[in-house]
Amino acid sequence: MILRISDLEVHYGHRRRRRAVLSGVSLSVSPGEIVGIVGETGSGKSTLARAVLGLVRASAGRIVVDGEDVTGYRARQWRSLRRRGVLQYVFQDPLRSLDPDLTVRDSLVEPLLVSGVPRAEAAERARKYLSRVRLEEELLDRLPGRLSGGQRQRVAVARALVTEPRLVILDEPVSALDSANRVQILEIVKELRASGVAFVFISHDLGSVAGIADRIAVLYQGELVETGPARAVITSPEHPYTRLLVSSAPTLRTASAGRAERDALRALLDS
Repeated sequence: MILRISDLEVHYGHRRRRRAVLSGVSLSVSPGEIVGIVGETGSGKSTLARAVLGLVRASAGRIVVDGEDVTGYRARQWRSLRRRGVLQYVFQDPLRSLDPDLTVRDSLVEPLLVSGVPRAEAAERARKYLSRVRLEEELLDRLPGRLSGGQRQRVAVARALVTEPRLVILDEPVSALDSANRVQILEIVKELRASGVAFVFISHDLGSVAGIADRIAVLYQGELVETGPARAVITSPEHPYTRLLVSSAPTLRTASAGRAERDALRALLDS
């Protein structure tokens, strides 16, 4: 198991104003598996990603990455884990992961040099992974500002993969892209999983996740309300919130899943 989360809780605030953002979340990811995590804004999806990445501290529970219990890791230990290339991430906005003053080549080579890879090997690996995300070698000398949004996101994926990690967290990686670029990113992720890389794909759009995930986990108000094989979750959703997500996804809903049904499900959840 590359990732195991057990009874994870994350609280924000202090003393009397503390509130639970995640409550009792348990989830596992195997090598080469794509696990989709879906839920609306405020459900706790990004907080879960940030907890796995060590960007927020767990209030309770355990997070084990590649056999290491990282729950109480300090910043220095997280840096060491990332330098070893075990865990990488891609943000919704690629400009958060790409230095605007570095060329694509330098962005891809830099994490390899930091981890001790010789420069010649790093340069070759940069070319290899740029090709794997379907970008031309001529883009290596461009700055991020001279790339399209879809190109920038593919460079961000290449940068995450160039260290050859075992697990990649994708936090809303296609939500800001047009449909053509969205499809390309999804196809690239499906292709890359064949090499044994595991992906956690976080999205508010169940339709995007449904086409690539092996399993889907549904977060609602900080709790994991449903999880299972992707086909089962889509075709036979058990929780009212999952049924609402399915009925609201244009690519998934049937003719019978109309507005009245969605309103009824929302009323049930709010009751």
